[in-house]
Amino acid sequence: MPALRELLSGAGFGDVRTYVQSGNVVLASAASADEVARTCEGVIAAEVGLDIDVLVRTHDELATVVRCDPLGTVAVNPKRYQVTFLAGELAPATVERIEASVAGKERVHVAGREVYAWHPDGVGRSKLATQLSGRSLGVPATARNWTTVTALLALADE
Repeated sequence: MPALRELLSGAGFGDVRTYVQSGNVVLASAASADEVARTCEGVIAAEVGLDIDVLVRTHDELATVVRCDPLGTVAVNPKRYQVTFLAGELAPATVERIEASVAGKERVHVAGREVYAWHPDGVGRSKLATQLSGRSLGVPATARNWTTVTALLALADE
C-alpha cells in the first residue's frame, strides 16, 4: 500500500510501514493514540474521500494483546483465531450477547478493548463471528487474525 504510506508520511508520521494489502499500518509518532487516529481519519477523508474509523494501539498495548493470549492453549490455527480491536469497552449487555452466541468448540474472551475469539470451524457460518462484525457492538471495531496481530507486533518491534 504505497499510497497509504506516502499519505501518512506526508501527514508528518515517521517510519510508516504497512502490512500486506490490509490497511494495517505501523508508524512512529509522539502524538497520543487518539490524536494519531483523528489525524489519520482526517487525512484519509480529505485525500482519499473515505470516511473510516481508524483504531490505534500503541506498541505496548499491542504487545500486551499478544502476551495475554487468553485462548492460546485452545486456538491452534492462527488463521481461525481472531482479535477484535474496539474503540472503547463494550456495554455489559453486548458482552452477554456475544458470550451467548458461542457455539460448539468456539471460545470467546472479552478483555477491555479487545475480544479474543476462537473459531475452530471457520468464521463463515459462525454466529459468534457475526456478532463481532458490523456496527452491532456499539463501538467502532475491526478484527484481525492471530497471524496478522503477531506480524504487526513484529513489524513494530523492528
